[in-house]
Amino acid sequence: VQLQASGGGLVQAGGSLRLSCAASGRTFSSYSMAWFRQAPGKEREFVAALSWNAGLTRYADSVKGRFTISRDNARRTVYLQMNSLKPEDTAVYYCATRSSWDSQVGRNYAYDYWGQGTQVTVSS
Repeated sequence: VQLQASGGGLVQAGGSLRLSCAASGRTFSSYSMAWFRQAPGKEREFVAALSWNAGLTRYADSVKGRFTISRDNARRTVYLQMNSLKPEDTAVYYCATRSSWDSQVGRNYAYDYWGQGTQVTVSS
């Protein structure tokens, strides 16, 4: 599976961005998808995850109510809609995929494939 993330950029606090992650290769529609982020000097952290049929989601507490993960299996794309952005959301955002959904969905080591990352910068 190959993943290509896009949609990052510079936005003012309170603004919105939508990230996209296009997948190619194996059967995208049967894989769980997730977004992680990594700020300078910090470890990569979980943001959101979505099961293969979009029936199950999980969010980090820091983004609940502001971010929404979704997918379009026909387009082989997963999205992260980010609203009410804060300066602390500044990071490189990575999409990732794995073939199952379980208690490890929030763990970066549980993912098999990663995209290259897209920079999100939120100015105050």
